[in-house]
Amino acid sequence: MLIVAKLLIVLVAILHLYFLWLEMFAWTTKAKKVFRKFPEELFEPTKTLAANQGLYNGFLAAGLIWSLLIENLEWQVYVAMFFLGCVSVAGIYGALTASKKIFTVQALPALIGLGLLVIHFFL
Repeated sequence: MLIVAKLLIVLVAILHLYFLWLEMFAWTTKAKKVFRKFPEELFEPTKTLAANQGLYNGFLAAGLIWSLLIENLEWQVYVAMFFLGCVSVAGIYGALTASKKIFTVQALPALIGLGLLVIHFFL
């Protein structure tokens, strides 16, 4: 169960590195294909806002990667749970305010990883 949780942590970190790249460096190019419902004329004016969002996604990815590098297993779990919790809240908020798809792509993998950590270490 711990191995599956760590694989989900890696998956969520990779997803957030992708979000970082998409929002910081490919907002006016590749993001247009990903966010098809977003009005095309708004990509350029919102470039700075998207880059700011991407930076936050990068911090989430960094925290998840850091959690895997911590030697003390107890602290590793606590740090992973914190960052998975942050991703879950962000994903739930995004699903409620922007698109239901955000729940599936962002929140669900984090919630499953969080659940596996809780089951493995606290039950």
